[in-house]
Amino acid sequence: WQAYRCSSSISAGPSLYRFLFMIQGKVTSRHEIIIPVEIVSSNQQRHLIEALLDTGFNGYLTLPGALIQELHLPLVGNHMAELGDGSVTTFDVHLSSIVWHDRIHEILVLRAEGGALLGMGLLHQNRLTIDVVPDGYVEIHPIERA
Repeated sequence: WQAYRCSSSISAGPSLYRFLFMIQGKVTSRHEIIIPVEIVSSNQQRHLIEALLDTGFNGYLTLPGALIQELHLPLVGNHMAELGDGSVTTFDVHLSSIVWHDRIHEILVLRAEGGALLGMGLLHQNRLTIDVVPDGYVEIHPIERA
């Protein structure tokens, strides 16, 4: 993934800001959307992971328990959620920081086994563009605010 930084010789208006801090992902041969996410651990070290975009998940991010333990993310509670199959389950909720559009944001992470899932909560106020072909291009841009 790439986050482009402004050069001091360029005027960074809203349109340029949107371009400069876009996040790039990819589409797999199975038509899954993979987005890189940089997580800041409790000791301020940065870890780059790949997360599968799940448009049916309205939270921010899920991570497997082993990674949550490795990153020492503090437990802040639990949350009941309805899954796609209609079942209801309880997830542990952890506090994490991530780098998103070159800024650090605190988010809530659900502990769920399997791979990391990126939810629609992280895409709020963003534009998502996808070329849905194997090795297709994915761009996430912040939406300009009026």
